[in-house]
Amino acid sequence: MDDFTKIIVSENDIGRKLDQLSAAIREDYKGKDLLLVGVLKGAVMVMADLARRMPPTVQMDWMAISSYGSGTKSSGVVRILKDLDADLTGKHVLIVEDIIDSGLTLSWLLGNLRSRGAESVEIAALLRKPDAVQVDVPIKYLGFDIPNEFVVGYGLDYAEKYRTLPFVAILNPAVYGG
Repeated sequence: MDDFTKIIVSENDIGRKLDQLSAAIREDYKGKDLLLVGVLKGAVMVMADLARRMPPTVQMDWMAISSYGSGTKSSGVVRILKDLDADLTGKHVLIVEDIIDSGLTLSWLLGNLRSRGAESVEIAALLRKPDAVQVDVPIKYLGFDIPNEFVVGYGLDYAEKYRTLPFVAILNPAVYGG
């Protein structure tokens, strides 16, 4: 456990929150053509666990996007590395995210998907760092607000490690030289 200073969202807390969020999503989209859009790689865990709580008619698709800038800070300049396979025309789209930091990339993605003829585009995010937000994006379904710390687990990584942890923890700064 030396790699982490603290577990901030437990496996049980994640499960309970996904139960609550999925119940609200099922109710809101009852009888509608819903497409879940996951953003690779971080959203894989939350997308899989959320999708298993949805009706079997819900569709899933994936995007890989890269926002680049100087060092580790996002510039908001986005490049699509893997686009959606699905046509969004007339569909209700729910972007599924693991975490919202600055909001820059997600703001761009929201505009991009809305421009493709979807009936609606909303956001579900497991985690948000309110103190890191630079662009306010409307989150319809939110799991947890967390401190502005370097976190890993449940899809979140450091150097491609720790994604498979069933919880979210603050990474010890000694691990990444912070």
